[in-house]
Amino acid sequence: MYELKTKETDSSVIEFIENVENPKKREDAFKLLDIFTETIGYQAKMWGPSIIGFGSYHYKYATGHEGDAPLVGFSPRKAKISLYFAPGDTEREELLKEFGKHTTGKACVYINKIADIDVDVLQA
Repeated sequence: MYELKTKETDSSVIEFIENVENPKKREDAFKLLDIFTETIGYQAKMWGPSIIGFGSYHYKYATGHEGDAPLVGFSPRKAKISLYFAPGDTEREELLKEFGKHTTGKACVYINKIADIDVDVLQA
């Protein structure tokens, strides 16, 4: 049976951020932690070994695969900071037009640093 790798854990969010090697990414991670905590209203939790998530939702695909995922979250990865947002936001594409310097993947938005984006748009 398939077991999800990205599930909520009891690991320390603060300890994870303190261990981010790049000092600028570490600083941005603490800023994102503050922004997400204030905006979302959920406590930060570690999801898997490297995603800081807030809140959760349950999903189920037509294939029968199901699980839980954070509503929103981020991960200060080596290359870029990954931002995660729950699917189904109809305003996402419009908001991203005003977001600032970023790239997108299938479900993620990638930024180099907070200084590149409009934090007000992130909060929206």
